[in-house]
Amino acid sequence: MLTRRSALALTAAALIPHPGRASPSWGAVGDAARRLDQLHSLAIAHRGETVLAEAFRGPSLARPAPIKSVSKSLVALLLGAAIDRAEVPGPGARLAEVAPALIPQTAAPIVLDLTMADLVTMQTGLERTSGANYGGWVASANWVANALSRPQIGTPGRGMLYSTGSFHVLGAALTEATGQSLLTQMRARIGTPLGIEIPAWTRDPQGYYLGGNEMALRPLDLLRIGEMVRRNGSWNGTPVISPDWLAASAQPRTRSRFSGLAYGYGWFLGRADGAEFLLARGYGGQILCILPAREITIAITSDPTRPARSGGYFGDLMTLIDRTILPAARLA
Repeated sequence: MLTRRSALALTAAALIPHPGRASPSWGAVGDAARRLDQLHSLAIAHRGETVLAEAFRGPSLARPAPIKSVSKSLVALLLGAAIDRAEVPGPGARLAEVAPALIPQTAAPIVLDLTMADLVTMQTGLERTSGANYGGWVASANWVANALSRPQIGTPGRGMLYSTGSFHVLGAALTEATGQSLLTQMRARIGTPLGIEIPAWTRDPQGYYLGGNEMALRPLDLLRIGEMVRRNGSWNGTPVISPDWLAASAQPRTRSRFSGLAYGYGWFLGRADGAEFLLARGYGGQILCILPAREITIAITSDPTRPARSGGYFGDLMTLIDRTILPAARLA
């Protein structure tokens, strides 16, 4: 059941003008979620209505919460928006064509042939900037140059090497191609048409907004982005992201060696309770999960300081979705 705290937040930031009441089945979902001590908030839209929205601990629903690498999926949407506007020719466009000034002289020869598709699927073939390499990367004087100067350890387009640096380069390329910062693009191309707030976030030493981490959004605003994607890229009759880009994004392009999930253009892809989903995932258990066939969108925020491994808390969240949320939707 919705608490007074979450009900007030729903009034202030409702997904739709008149969200439906929580049924007993959704109340049971809330009870199950509350037992996960790492989980901060859960918001669910079913058939276009907000059926559950509650902050169990941590920030209230009215406050922005860190979404960590869920940011990557939002940057992928901006790539689609730039392609829609012919600012980027397409996913096959080379970085050397889109933003040649970003490529340092120290870059490996393969960098000249890297494409937007290689960046948005994290298949650059370059050493990762994530994991144990993350701290050194963000301590460098030039994040873009550092990411592009790393040694080649794979073949571009031939396997995911999960790396925030790939998305940071993509975000910088979008800035150069559009003449607008990622923040300006995010606000104009997603925030304004959806009527949501996009707070500023971390920038690198050259002023480029971090293209794959550190964003923060209110949980119901994150839910609204997912609902826009579920509704084939439109919101209240206004086109936001083209259906063609979303369809291309939902095609498997590679696979995560950590979770085993397929990966498209910025989204993990899989199945839960027999239904296909698109999933944005961030450190600590930040999730945006979209199941078009079930007309369900799920936004989860969690403690951003604790890990969420596939065999641990992230697995618990996927079990919550598969065995509790989706069965409840069948009863609603």
